[in-house]
Amino acid sequence: MKTVALDGFGGPEVLRIAETEKPRPGTGAVLIQVAAAGINRADIHQRQGNYPPPPGASEILGLEVAGTIVERGPEADPRWKIGDAVCALVPGGGYAEYCVAHGGCCLPIPAVFAKNPATAMTNAASLPEAALTVWANLFDPRRLFEGDHFLIQGGTSGVGTMAIQAALAFGAHVASTAGSEDKCRFLRELGCERALNYREEDWVAGTREWASAPPDAGVDVILDMIGGDYFPKHIDLLRRDGRLIHIAFGGGAEVTLDLRKLIGKRLVVTGSTLRSRPVAEKIKLRDGVEEHLGPLLESGRIQPIVDRVYPLEEVAEAHRRMESSGHIGKIVLRIGEPRTE
Repeated sequence: MKTVALDGFGGPEVLRIAETEKPRPGTGAVLIQVAAAGINRADIHQRQGNYPPPPGASEILGLEVAGTIVERGPEADPRWKIGDAVCALVPGGGYAEYCVAHGGCCLPIPAVFAKNPATAMTNAASLPEAALTVWANLFDPRRLFEGDHFLIQGGTSGVGTMAIQAALAFGAHVASTAGSEDKCRFLRELGCERALNYREEDWVAGTREWASAPPDAGVDVILDMIGGDYFPKHIDLLRRDGRLIHIAFGGGAEVTLDLRKLIGKRLVVTGSTLRSRPVAEKIKLRDGVEEHLGPLLESGRIQPIVDRVYPLEEVAEAHRRMESSGHIGKIVLRIGEPRTE
């Protein structure tokens, strides 16, 4: 099968198209003929040598796919049949014509996507990583509630666009930061009450002004992908009983903390990853997404935001696009057409 290989670690130039044997599904797994694969920031880190796959996972890049099941492994979930169209969260292996996924990490392609066959698979490939990340960090366990003031750093990312839509659907007030006026305009069109250009304005003051409801100015929940020197600013910005949620640390992993502020305001600071979680945890998250976000997808209240779609042969350009941070929403690789026979 055709796949993406690495000529060592480094920039996008180390990515190349290669041929390798088609994988076989093990116990509980299915084999998917991949039509499209989502690109994530984790893929960039793995390409650079900073994020190795978990033990037993494929060395091939790619954490989410959409396509058609063509083979079932022993004890695979009887729900899934050969010929089913699915999208799936995988620990690796997505940048390939065929990918193994655990049956418990698969989701049906939303029926609403099928209304436009030309984009059904690319939309579906943009769904698993963002949807499960949002569900795991905001709703399971529940950290975001109706009426909360919610700030997202990096709202135009794939996770950010999904988080904004889910938060609005569940009744929260939402603000977000972005690095250009075009991106801020997009955030407002998506439903953000406030969009703050961090390159041109004091986003802390702007957020505090937006969330100035009594008893104290500040926000209830922050979803952060930056870390670094944003951390103490977030601690100051949170109101009493606020929640600070970390899913990445693009601005630095080491932070400073005044515990008096943490204790005095009864703050909760948390973080999580998705890739290395046990399958049982991923199944639970998958079930939550299907039950609670699935109807919102079908109704159109939540929809994937796809920035650009690249053919597999242009994977290096796709990575350059992500590293430029010029994208809004997901970047997707188109790998093949879904099996129809």
